[in-house]
Amino acid sequence: MNWTVAALLLLAMMFANLPFLSERLFLVWLPRSGQKSAWLRIAELIALYFVTGAVAYLMESRVGPVHAQRWEFYAVTACLFLVFAYPGFLYRYLWRRAP
Repeated sequence: MNWTVAALLLLAMMFANLPFLSERLFLVWLPRSGQKSAWLRIAELIALYFVTGAVAYLMESRVGPVHAQRWEFYAVTACLFLVFAYPGFLYRYLWRRAP
């Protein structure tokens, strides 16, 4: 595996879990209520998916010509991004916390 592919996958895993590990929006802004709602987490997850796609596009354009992609590519990458986000979701919503 090329090191750029490994770096991109690691970045995608980090960005996918980011909305669930912090109460701040994009690690910068704290919502007025002090906690992010589930809708804000979903919106942040979608935004970070596009940021990851932009980074991947830039990495590919530095190597050579960028290949045209169809809807199947974006469906697969969105599902992979959701799979990467599962550990953060598990930690935030399903992990039983001790009293």
